Amino acid sequence: MPEIGIVIVTYNSEAVIGACLDAALASGAEVVMVDNASSDGTVAAAVRRNVRLIANSSNLGFAAAMNQGFAVLRCPYVLLLNPDAILHSSLEPLREACNLPHAAGAGGLLIGPDGRPQVGFMVRKLPSVTALILEALLLNRIWPSNPVNVAYRGLGLDYSVLQKVEQPAGAFLMVRRAVWEEIGGFDERFWPLWFEDVDFCRRVQNRGYLLYYMPQAVAKHTGAHTMPAMTLEMRRIYWYRSLLRYSAKHFRPAKLRVVCLAVITGSCLRAVLESALARSLRPLREYGKVVRLAGRFLFGPPAIS
Repeated sequence: MPEIGIVIVTYNSEAVIGACLDAALASGAEVVMVDNASSDGTVAAAVRRNVRLIANSSNLGFAAAMNQGFAVLRCPYVLLLNPDAILHSSLEPLREACNLPHAAGAGGLLIGPDGRPQVGFMVRKLPSVTALILEALLLNRIWPSNPVNVAYRGLGLDYSVLQKVEQPAGAFLMVRRAVWEEIGGFDERFWPLWFEDVDFCRRVQNRGYLLYYMPQAVAKHTGAHTMPAMTLEMRRIYWYRSLLRYSAKHFRPAKLRVVCLAVITGSCLRAVLESALARSLRPLREYGKVVRLAGRFLFGPPAIS
């Protein structure tokens, strides 16, 4: 039995999954693909390659699908790999990093279609209340060089060296099975996606484990391949809902309320600006849903179910 397994979760990933599967199979790892009810040729691509397949009849979300994949593998090391990521190196460097003292897992170097490292995405710090406030209020976009954003997105790191990090991207992350089982895998309440990997990294470190960045492990990553399948309104609701759920889970009530107020304020600003630019009331209606969502977290009990 191979020591390394790979879990790939797909949703309408036909355009990218072929190259991803080919490289994953060539690595010698045991590969399982979990599909969340794709309506295109994603499943057929896996069948043609005789890949072990779990085909869900409905979209269970990224977290639940990843947990399914882990459950059928017995490998001591398991790589979480996005369907729009293509392995460009051996997985041995990640396995070696996973064996460092107190290590729970390790992420590698992600390069974009232009061949450049995806700085700002592949490694981040765990989000602080301040970082989420600046994000919600658009200040990180207006002033991207502010010190909070630079630290949060890892913009000042030396990506040529092995190092301890807080949040390697879940798009290319190897985890020790023993730690995954101890932590309980991904929290499936982060549905359908976003912040499930951030939450996992925080829980890992709360248990005293370490995560690493290993530059000798490389994958080419397109990014955002599932976005066209979701409307802009859906993306807003899902992202903010997961952000608020993460905040409710990991921040004290007073800090959660500050994040909620920042989301409400930022959504109002975005709604006015986007409505003016588009000459449409649609952004007002869409951001109104985000405001109501944040209001439920602000005024109701901080439930995360």
